[in-house]
Amino acid sequence: MQRLNRDAIIAIILLAFCGVFFLSSFDIRQPDYGVLMPSTWPRVVIGVLAFLSVLYLIQSTSAGAEAIEDDKYDAEHTRGPGFRGWLGHWRNPLWCFFLFFLYLLSLPILGMLIGGITFVYVLMGVLGGWDGNKPILHAVFAFATIGGMWSLFTFGLGVLLPPGMILGQF
Repeated sequence: MQRLNRDAIIAIILLAFCGVFFLSSFDIRQPDYGVLMPSTWPRVVIGVLAFLSVLYLIQSTSAGAEAIEDDKYDAEHTRGPGFRGWLGHWRNPLWCFFLFFLYLLSLPILGMLIGGITFVYVLMGVLGGWDGNKPILHAVFAFATIGGMWSLFTFGLGVLLPPGMILGQF
């Protein structure tokens, strides 16, 4: 029998949590009005999470998973010494957190639409580079994803998103 690696154990734990959460969704009170039950969206999200956890489990138990884990082990031990090595190893997640913090600070001024597009554009540039046609591609993806999400929430679901000082006038 094959020994389970860390990824497989985490996938099993995620599946157990999905089962507990799905069972808990039956305790959500059902009102007498409305067409859509309040438990529908939590169950959809739990279902998607369970599906992704099953894929994660299949991938982690497939052949070659030990080699992937060994590569992770080697990568952790080949980073540079001290604080500079730690900073170089965790550079991308630190950039993500720093830029998201700046996005949250700019939210009252720029609003969700302009701030979100700026955040995605700058983050893609920082993580993916600025050479060649990448800035144009980053702008297309930023406008399409954030603009689509903003349109869905604003017009489709009727959610009031922060307009900011710039778009607050409209």
